[in-house]
Amino acid sequence: MDMVKVKVNGIEVEVPKNATVLDAAKVAGINIPTLCYLKDINEIGACRLCLVEVVGARGLVTSCVYPVADGMEIFTNTEKVKAARKMNLELVLSAHNKKCLSCVRSTTCELQKLANEYGVDENYFKSDDCECEIDDSSVSIIRDNSKCILCRRCVAACTKMQEIGVIGMANRGYDTEIVSPNGLKLAETSCINCGQCIVACPTGALYERDDTDAVFAAINDPTKHVAICTAPSIRATIGECFGYEPGTDVEGQMVAALKRVGFDGVYDMNFTADLTIMEEATEFLGRLKNNGVLPMITSCSPGWVKYCEHYFPEMTENLSTCKSPQQMFGAIYKAYYAKKMGLDPKDVVFVSAIPCTAKKFEVTRDGQDVEGVPGVDYAITTREVARMIEVAGVEFRSLPNEKFDSPVDTGSGAGVIFGATGGVMEAALRTAAEVILGTKLEKLDFTDVRGTEGIKFATYKLGDLTLNVAVASGTANASKLLKGVQDGTYKVDFIEIMGCPGGCVNGGGQPYQPASVRNSVDLKAKRAAVLYTADKNMDLRKSHENSIIKALYEDFLGEPNSHLAHELLHTHYVKRGK
Repeated sequence: MDMVKVKVNGIEVEVPKNATVLDAAKVAGINIPTLCYLKDINEIGACRLCLVEVVGARGLVTSCVYPVADGMEIFTNTEKVKAARKMNLELVLSAHNKKCLSCVRSTTCELQKLANEYGVDENYFKSDDCECEIDDSSVSIIRDNSKCILCRRCVAACTKMQEIGVIGMANRGYDTEIVSPNGLKLAETSCINCGQCIVACPTGALYERDDTDAVFAAINDPTKHVAICTAPSIRATIGECFGYEPGTDVEGQMVAALKRVGFDGVYDMNFTADLTIMEEATEFLGRLKNNGVLPMITSCSPGWVKYCEHYFPEMTENLSTCKSPQQMFGAIYKAYYAKKMGLDPKDVVFVSAIPCTAKKFEVTRDGQDVEGVPGVDYAITTREVARMIEVAGVEFRSLPNEKFDSPVDTGSGAGVIFGATGGVMEAALRTAAEVILGTKLEKLDFTDVRGTEGIKFATYKLGDLTLNVAVASGTANASKLLKGVQDGTYKVDFIEIMGCPGGCVNGGGQPYQPASVRNSVDLKAKRAAVLYTADKNMDLRKSHENSIIKALYEDFLGEPNSHLAHELLHTHYVKRGK
């Protein structure tokens, strides 16, 4: 690689020839502020916050797009630079709704942080009233353009990363705004509710629909039994909301916190991740044996499922009919465990803590009810869970480690890794391989399907059967994979697809992280490592060896894919089209 030497504030560093000034500053240990910049996604120099002085250049330059040259001298903190950044922040604020105290992003807003650092006068430039109509048509995502700073990070996430493009720029000059095509409300578009626009947004212009008041109301209703289950990835991410470094496992403290919030039962969704594997692996083996529709594609990611319905409706027949672990838990809890506890399902409020804004949409889908009531009443994101803990006055960092409640307190390592891309595939392979081979596997780690790459392929020889599998995360990658399947480029039998890049650990409901972190830290890998470490350290690592799952089938369901299992644990899909 060709390298060049440059000086940043007098510090000489060596960087690749194709690097930018922003890259060089990072190597020198200097942070240059940005608002619009997201590495590899949105590199447009629009916000003008990353301005620096370069000797010999005409005026200030935008460091995120300005290329380095050998011998270049860069200054990032001169009076001229600081004055320009401050003025640009004041210009941004002139068209910004400054009701910060009541904003969901207060204290996590990147604009707010920079305004504080540069000591801006928020009213230096007079402006008209910044109020505008809020688009709350979606069951998952709310858009408030009065908080929008036109950084275009949400547009880049939707268009480039996910290749959906249901939001974009409209009008020119002062009238520029982010809208959906033809003036449609978000719910009227083919939005898949993934929420990647939310985690890309630096301000409060996009946020999830908050269900925490409704959950608190249920907790405080003495006639209701309120239970919650936490998705596999939550233990790897919720600590970030309380100051822990990304990649910290806080499972025990999370459980302790939820018990103190007031839930009547706190359970581990790993249990129904295992149940999903039992149903899904059985379904896959049945399709192999009976010449069913192949490749079979996983169905636990609701963002991916909705994407398939909109953009590949002809392939909905390839989707596994299994409900997601979230919906399976609600169904089993209300149809079986509630009755064992002497509870009427109508008096049970079941909540899932999830990394995914699309789960809010999934709750509303047809075919999810149990005995006339919703299987899951509320799906709340990692961020909402953290807000509930804070509102309840629970001191998260001081809590002891506590365990999930019985009777559904056991999940396998296979269930844990559901939260990472490739995890569902690996979990399914552990069970399917032992069924096909009729013997125990000596090695349980299917490492070929691990990692954060957008698309992965693997081939496994299981006795006389050669099994070709593929894994994709992010809908842009899903599109490439499925087009390759359709045109015959890829020959695969089983596919795992997650709607968000990297899987649930990088879901649209996960903790906010500023661009400075997202541009320099591989959050997907750090968070996934928590799950793989937990799996490695568990004695129970295969779904079909979970004793509670075995008891559930013996006492209630009969066997995987039984008539009752299909009634409670399987669903159907809609060919929506764009």
